[in-house]
Amino acid sequence: PFPPQPVITQDNLVVNIDTVIYYQVTDARAATYEVASYIQAIEQLTVTTLRNIIGGMDLERTLTSREEINAALRGVLDEATGKWGIRVNRVELKAIEPPTSIQDSMEKQMRADRDKRAAILTAEGTRQAAILTAEGEKQSQILRAEGEAKAAALRAEGEAQAVRTVFEAIHAGDPDQKLLSYQYLQMLPKIAEGDANKLWIV
Repeated sequence: PFPPQPVITQDNLVVNIDTVIYYQVTDARAATYEVASYIQAIEQLTVTTLRNIIGGMDLERTLTSREEINAALRGVLDEATGKWGIRVNRVELKAIEPPTSIQDSMEKQMRADRDKRAAILTAEGTRQAAILTAEGEKQSQILRAEGEAKAAALRAEGEAQAVRTVFEAIHAGDPDQKLLSYQYLQMLPKIAEGDANKLWIV
């Protein structure tokens, strides 16, 4: 690992990049005689290459292109260190730290996004609850109306049956017209007790 390096992005922002290089000495003679200090040389080459790569990217792309930067950096290092008897196996950017002001703005944006999502979920939950409540009330009203309609139909049927029974009983006795009129008048108060509207002509 090397100390974090300040690097300037294409949009002129300074970011600190912490890099880890995994390498292997494949030729001890070359590593000893082809370069004064291969560790220092790798560090300097890493810094220079990072500045070239990051200098062509804006901050947003830098933060979202870690794999791309790793691959580009590894390619340059592996090619350059080959003549020193070094093979670069892997490159990792441990951290990319933007300026503090940018970090604060990013955190505020993330908080705002989280709050927005939470508000949307709460509103959706309230909406669904209102829909379910309305549906429940609608079904309840339908059931009440159906029950009342059935009850009214049963009452009307009962009243009609009562009229038929009285009518049949009266006519079974073969009464004269005066007696028939009298019996009708006697039954009218009971028949009129029902809820249905009736018109009787005597």
